[in-house]
Amino acid sequence: MTPDRSEDEQRLVEKAQRALVAISLGEDGGALEEITPSEGGPDARAEETKALMMLLFGECSAMVSTLGDGGTAPVKVQVFDEAGEEVSIDQADPPVRTAVRTLLAQVHGNSTAAREQVEIALASAAPDEVESLLLQALRWTIRLSAECLERDLPVAPWISDAVSG
Repeated sequence: MTPDRSEDEQRLVEKAQRALVAISLGEDGGALEEITPSEGGPDARAEETKALMMLLFGECSAMVSTLGDGGTAPVKVQVFDEAGEEVSIDQADPPVRTAVRTLLAQVHGNSTAAREQVEIALASAAPDEVESLLLQALRWTIRLSAECLERDLPVAPWISDAVSG
């Protein structure tokens, strides 16, 4: 265990690592099995899901900042529909819309707004939309880490271990 992490944080990181490995192998179902909380009551499961999403979106934000040279070079976030056509954020499916808004809030240093987006999604989204949001966060983590690693930029060790192993 990393000395600066609590047991709960370390457990979340390990779950996220296993999910990243599964998603990188194209196993969406396996990734969801790894990160779907199974213990505790509904409130505890929702808290774990929220913590996991914040962990992933926080790491994505850090990688976007790294790719954007600390904010000096813009990084464009594009949203596509099922046909592959670019659409505005407001035209995207609700889970994608939430993911983009959460990421943008994190990138701009507004963790409170990012947490609110996740909380709204968890409170009002159907289970399949929550799964879609989790998968989106995992996919972005994979893509952003691959781009950072290709450019020899730093990536959190737990992510690089998951995507390179």
